[in-house]
Amino acid sequence: MAFRVAATNPRPSSQLEYEREALDPIGAEIVPVYAEDERSYREALADMDAVLLGLKVAVTAEVIAGLRRCKVIAAGGIGVDKVDVEAATAAGIPVTNVPDVFTEEVADQAFMLMLAVNRKLLYCHQMATTNRWSEAYGGLGSMPKVNGSTLGLVAFGNIARAVARRAQGFGMRVLAFDPYVKPDAMAQIGVESRPLEELLGESDFVSAHAPYNEGTHHLMSEAQFGLMKPSAVFVNTGRGKVVDEPALIRALQAGKIAGAGLDVLEEEPPQPSNPLLSMENVVVTPHMASYSNEANVARRRRVGEEIAAILTGQRPRNVVNRSVLERLALV
Repeated sequence: MAFRVAATNPRPSSQLEYEREALDPIGAEIVPVYAEDERSYREALADMDAVLLGLKVAVTAEVIAGLRRCKVIAAGGIGVDKVDVEAATAAGIPVTNVPDVFTEEVADQAFMLMLAVNRKLLYCHQMATTNRWSEAYGGLGSMPKVNGSTLGLVAFGNIARAVARRAQGFGMRVLAFDPYVKPDAMAQIGVESRPLEELLGESDFVSAHAPYNEGTHHLMSEAQFGLMKPSAVFVNTGRGKVVDEPALIRALQAGKIAGAGLDVLEEEPPQPSNPLLSMENVVVTPHMASYSNEANVARRRRVGEEIAAILTGQRPRNVVNRSVLERLALV
């Protein structure tokens, strides 16, 4: 019997051609699954050999309990917060992700957002294109110099390290908070380790890169924004729920921080009434930081390769719940 791979809510324009490069040779059939609620997912995924995560998908414990044949749940990005990984582990199902093909793209986006807010890019563009060229200078207000300023990184994984390299190229001092990275490892690449509270107080720019889990939920909230400089800019290209969004909005409205650059929000897509969408000191992009022509192709190929590996009894490259591998006969 051929393998059946569920592609959940694939983009309408996608032919899944890159995913098929690894799946066609093993005789796997990709089955598009369009569903909007948990019950529909349970029914549609029950007899699938693999699940390829797409848009608007939450693979809950209840969905996992109904998977009768599933050998792997594959995410096409870093985050797996929409998957109940604990339930998947209990069921003996590996959860794979793709953490390493768009590091540079996300780092570019983080640095771009930082500069766009600091240099008031949207304001300047509007003034230049609405016949108010001569008025622009008078409305610039405060614009601290980037060279010689301090960047604080919240978490210090691959993307944060790539941001650090960019910041150092701009002549910035770089601090980082990450309880899982030794200060010596940071020091080797010219980055200073700090507790979160000290980092927030010292930094002119704060860029969040923490993964989302129970321990990082609302890691940045009222108290944390209160520690930042009134002139500081906050950037988030990681996970929306790491930030207490109402607290961020209040901090911006009260002038506790100078601005924000955001590629992720707590609710996506946001409600049109979300104040962040209309603030002049906030730049928002639609969760696309990982995109480039090259990264998009590489990511999609990797997802297919990870699924094909497990279905044919081989070890995948990246597994979130690695303890599962001990129970599987993979080579």
